[in-house]
Amino acid sequence: MSRPLLILIAGPYASGTDGDPARMAANLRRLEEAAWPIFRAGHVPMIGEWVALPVLANAGASGPNDALASEVLYPTAERLLQHCDAVLRLPGASRGADRDVEIARERGIPVYASIEEIPTA
Repeated sequence: MSRPLLILIAGPYASGTDGDPARMAANLRRLEEAAWPIFRAGHVPMIGEWVALPVLANAGASGPNDALASEVLYPTAERLLQHCDAVLRLPGASRGADRDVEIARERGIPVYASIEEIPTA
């Protein structure tokens, strides 16, 4: 049995939404669907938007389409990856998620393509 891992769930959030808040919310729900199986396997799930969106709101931004978003969304994930032990890359086109995978691989952090690949803690 291994120790619990902090696992970043990476996948589409804004990609493919044309900035539509309802479609972005649906993408976030899809990311969040992976949280319970990760937790049930003994790990701690993390989604960058769980951190970035409150930061963005408290910086005075109007939402994820605000110009300030580029200064918060991607940098948040990059900072989180300094603490995460693994990445779960969910399907779907996403520059941000692709960048998360690239950073993880550069740092020697395991990248899983499915929940089934994640070892139980």
